Amino acid sequence: MLEALVGAGHDLRLVLTMPDRRRGRGGALVPTAVKARALALGLPVSERVADATACGAELGVVVAFGRLIKPEVLAKLSMVNLHFSLLPRWRGAAPVERAILAGDEETGVCVMALEEGLDTGPVYASAPVRIGEEETAAELRARLGDLGTGLLLECLAGGLDRLGSPRPQVGEATYADKIRPEELILDWRRPAGELARVVRVGRASTTFRGRRLLVHRARPLPAPSGSEAGVPGTARGDAVWTGEGLLALIEVQGEGRARQPFASWAAGARVAPGERFGD
Repeated sequence: MLEALVGAGHDLRLVLTMPDRRRGRGGALVPTAVKARALALGLPVSERVADATACGAELGVVVAFGRLIKPEVLAKLSMVNLHFSLLPRWRGAAPVERAILAGDEETGVCVMALEEGLDTGPVYASAPVRIGEEETAAELRARLGDLGTGLLLECLAGGLDRLGSPRPQVGEATYADKIRPEELILDWRRPAGELARVVRVGRASTTFRGRRLLVHRARPLPAPSGSEAGVPGTARGDAVWTGEGLLALIEVQGEGRARQPFASWAAGARVAPGERFGD
């Protein structure tokens, strides 16, 4: 995004980002990816939102900032927000993940005027995109980032005044709350289709023999014809019985291990038919 704005000839007066965070065993302060990239491009960086009103900017551009902008700042500097959904559906922090979990077939990006409410501002432009049946949140977010960058540059070319007045959001609003850790634990009593969507969000997990197992790729399967449904959570070949159908495990990661095909992990763990996951 920063490279695209600079490459289009926009004068970036200031880049705002979150404070450095302590990471790793040593607890060293590590800058955000945005800050690191901005510094590499020779751009000034600040963690204080109020600094945006004193840098001489004509417009602020907000992308996944994670904080509400205070009214006193918006009163001094107009801002637009690039949001990864088709508003008013999925206002909030996790629109990509919520769209996948809900089984939405379509989402998109919006360039909207920023106001005090949570993603409530009128929309200058939007673009839809189909969600792939097995597309992960990371893959979808990358596509939306590319699409949104192009849309934002179109909006900024010649100034927002060229687009006319933004249109109010129309339709029922839904909210994309931040994903809670417990939502990513696979509950084998749920249907296979729902569990597959949880896996697509990322960092989905279960347990096996009391140890955590991350599931990076999975695919829902119907129950074999003529067979009785197995107990949810029990192994059947390269799949696990769920509350409805089977979930084929494709790529997993055991504790302290690298990602690997499920078949390789299962061979090493010597998974027996009928063994339980999630205990």
